[in-house]
Amino acid sequence: MDNNKVFTGLILVFSLVSIYYFNTNFSWLGILFWGLLVTAATYGYYFYVLRKRKQIKNNLEKSILDKISIGIVAIDSKGDIIWYNPKFKEIISKKGFLAGKLNQYLPNLQFKKHSQFQEILTQQIAIKDKIYQIKVSPLKENLRVVFLNDITEQTIFIQKTQTKKPVIGIIQIDNYSEVLETIEEDIRPLLFAELDKLISDWALERDAYIRKFADDKYLVFLTEEALKKGEESKFQILDKVRSMDFGKIPVTISIGFGIWEDSLIELGRLAHLSLELALGRGGDQVVVKSPEKVWFYGGKSQALEKRTKVKARVVAHTLKKMILDAENVIIMGHEGSDYDSLGSSLGLASAIRNMGKIPYIVVEQRNESLDKILTVLDKSKFAGIFIRPADIRRIEVENSLLIIVDTHKPSMVVEQNLLNLINKIVVIDHHRRSEEFIDNASLVYLESYASSTSELVTELIQYLGDEVEIDSWAATALLAGITVDTKSFVFQTGVRTFEAASYLRRIGADPVLVRKLLRDDLAKVTQKAVIIENSQIIKDHIALGYYPQPVDNAQVLAAQGADMLLNVDGINTSFVLCPLYEGGVTISARSTGETNVQFLMEKLGGGGHLTVAGVQLKDKSLEEAIEILIQLIDENY
Repeated sequence: MDNNKVFTGLILVFSLVSIYYFNTNFSWLGILFWGLLVTAATYGYYFYVLRKRKQIKNNLEKSILDKISIGIVAIDSKGDIIWYNPKFKEIISKKGFLAGKLNQYLPNLQFKKHSQFQEILTQQIAIKDKIYQIKVSPLKENLRVVFLNDITEQTIFIQKTQTKKPVIGIIQIDNYSEVLETIEEDIRPLLFAELDKLISDWALERDAYIRKFADDKYLVFLTEEALKKGEESKFQILDKVRSMDFGKIPVTISIGFGIWEDSLIELGRLAHLSLELALGRGGDQVVVKSPEKVWFYGGKSQALEKRTKVKARVVAHTLKKMILDAENVIIMGHEGSDYDSLGSSLGLASAIRNMGKIPYIVVEQRNESLDKILTVLDKSKFAGIFIRPADIRRIEVENSLLIIVDTHKPSMVVEQNLLNLINKIVVIDHHRRSEEFIDNASLVYLESYASSTSELVTELIQYLGDEVEIDSWAATALLAGITVDTKSFVFQTGVRTFEAASYLRRIGADPVLVRKLLRDDLAKVTQKAVIIENSQIIKDHIALGYYPQPVDNAQVLAAQGADMLLNVDGINTSFVLCPLYEGGVTISARSTGETNVQFLMEKLGGGGHLTVAGVQLKDKSLEEAIEILIQLIDENY
């Protein structure tokens, strides 16, 4: 029976009884009693109906939450589970009552620290054979609701679509002119016919369209699916080309690919940037670039020294004009200045002073290299040259020129704010180009074949004009930079390296003072001995050592320790780790050329050269860093 009819019937009965009672026995007390009775009955029914409707609503909500296809779980600010729907239990395949931390059930789910669960780092998560999109919404107080939406089918569809997307690539012969000079004229057609066949066969296997548009360049169109196959094979085309035997100089190629753009213009731009990046890193490698990420493959061979100095002459001419047009010239190297950074800075400063300009070298707090240079080379000669970052405000920077030496990474310079304050920037560096780069530079002279930045600066000085000379102390500083980075003219040393050293010696560089700069005190010798004692041999040819506690100039100690380990018979690769006072660990890596330590350091966020590289691991203990490094060595060597 309908509840409204029952209630109406009750009211009618009450009314009839009341009328009869009042007609037979009138009483105000009776009227009040019956009025209260009717009111109570009315409110009682009202609350009864209200409770029934709420129960129906709750049952309906529960039914909906039970049937909904999205997993839902509520957590507090500590990450403890407060509530969940049945779908969530189904997703994680758990039975019974769920309690405790959410990451017990979803270990791959990560939230940003100190965000009270409002910012999530994980956007997608794989559970068994399903992929779920993660979304977090704030609830009242400190509660958050996590939604898990199954997007497996959408992801598969997108992946299938992505594999058919176009990719543009540019292939370039790295050392085209050098190879031509070393082989006889009648052999050249055979060389390039074989090279064309290798590249064409590689493209044919991937159903790619290839077109040669210059003597040393090819344009390639393919799909992401075909590119993926090349990535899986680590682009063996590089090894096949390098193995071609037609002369003293091996032929190498570099390839740049642009991906993940709908516009062909943008794909072409990314391909061009990728090729530039590959060449800047020494060539003989493949670089794949998307709008947000870069992948590197290859890079096993040492960058070949360029025989011609045309580029050095052109760069020197442009640099001279920029110096003369500037009101002030500021020189800046990388943090933890070493002899190469300081030597190239002092060499430029001396040349700039001889051109009638006042140079400034931005340095950080004192370190061992700077202290020794000031002591051995007589600090009175550097009066007014060295300045701290805090002193820059007294210099007019609007019409200034900023020269960055021995690095091309914005994060590594002494004072990053200068990169935004000064419009005209010059970059001179010898490290292999990384993804991070000073993009707003007006002039870039980056040659990874060079032994050091000091070698590049020495060549530039010779082309600044006969009237531009440098002082003997500057020549000594430059020679020290070359000596340190070549390990006394042993590693990465070419003909141009000796030519640069010869020029410096002619104009007054003092090898005896260089030797004084490179000598260690007893404490440093003792620290190196500790590293040797804490060393182990891995895979019969790799030495790994460490210093157990933070020390001053940890980076220098790690580098010198790695050099020492490389002198051990049978060792061709060395790694040394040193803790830092500010937290984290610095790693220095060295190689005799058989292994590519730069490739490994890049995987950890660092960089360098094929034979000399390093990285700093922040927020890692020494034990954690050693474990990470050993795992990488096992995976790659």
